[in-house]
Amino acid sequence: MDIVITNTGDEPIYEQIKQQIKSQIIAGSLKEGDLLPSIRRLAAELQISVITTKRAYDDLEHEGFVETAVGRGTYVARQREEFLHEKKLKIVETQLAQAVKQAKEFGLPQKEVASMLKLLFEEE
Repeated sequence: MDIVITNTGDEPIYEQIKQQIKSQIIAGSLKEGDLLPSIRRLAAELQISVITTKRAYDDLEHEGFVETAVGRGTYVARQREEFLHEKKLKIVETQLAQAVKQAKEFGLPQKEVASMLKLLFEEE
């Protein structure tokens, strides 16, 4: 599991951890039943407070991404395909909304942006 923490942005550290773990679950690089590092181990690896790591894990558990078994650790929870699909759609929707906002600020017509999106989609 790769997590990179930055201290240059406005996003709190626990939120960075949470978002990166969620992204790895949604992308499928972390799968159902995978064991996450212990709170203490992850805190030591990232050189941060155990409290910060615990908050990220607690939030992930509250949102249904992980399950904690006392004495056994924290595991990736079973994710329904419909739920994962909705999460993926939401991520893309957010990024597209930012792109549309930028295009409007630049005065680009909708047709040009749609053509650009179509070309980019076909390249992959």
